[in-house]
Amino acid sequence: MTEKKELLVVEDLHAAVEGEEILRGVNLTIREGELHALMGPNGSGKSTLAKVVAGHPAYAVTRGSIRYGGENLLEMGVDARARKGLFLAFQYPSEIPGVTIAQFLRHAKSAQTGEDISVLDFYDDLKDAMNKLDVDEKFAERFVNAGFSGGEKKRNEILQMAMLKPDFALLDETDSGLDIDALKIVADGVNTLHRERERLGVLIITHYQRILNYIQPDFVHVMVEGRIVRSGDRELAIELEAEGYESTRGQLTATGS
Repeated sequence: MTEKKELLVVEDLHAAVEGEEILRGVNLTIREGELHALMGPNGSGKSTLAKVVAGHPAYAVTRGSIRYGGENLLEMGVDARARKGLFLAFQYPSEIPGVTIAQFLRHAKSAQTGEDISVLDFYDDLKDAMNKLDVDEKFAERFVNAGFSGGEKKRNEILQMAMLKPDFALLDETDSGLDIDALKIVADGVNTLHRERERLGVLIITHYQRILNYIQPDFVHVMVEGRIVRSGDRELAIELEAEGYESTRGQLTATGS
């Protein structure tokens, strides 16, 4: 069996926002085709990690490194990271009144590839993606997230992911605020794209294991106070659901906090 290539490698990562240190030595390796889940209590640094990887300018890396596809990710701007195949699904997607989903996706795809995409080719790709994700074609005519339910906003994020075809996807609390039907729809979309793109790496950030009932992770990690303190398989997520995060705080002493 061919060994999977390392896609994202985070080593001893420290990061701060407005002078306050949030990440305190994160180590994480994700290989091509792997699906990882990152869990932890509020304020543990999960979303901060996502924003640092994506290149949010408010977050300063004070120590450590991030390699993506063997390259120094921290030397790349936000646009360069997207063109290299990195995708972030936001916890709270923004509304863009007056801009349809189709218009937004065509501009995003052109910006990603650096090429002008013909209208016919674009709509062929969009129709194909919507069929795969079981999305009504009229959805593309709506303004981006304007008046959307929580489930519709997250479905739009998954549609963006399908159109941009990333090599690595960060899903920041994509299950937040979803009822069970919306959760299943989003999970089905992620599973479809992961099956279609075998090399796609995925990091799902979540508080709860319920989305992991529908998306099967290869690895589960627990973050507490800015560090990953435990790693395991899906059984770890089930344990956390039963016992809560207090049981993991003792791991900080063992890891040298």
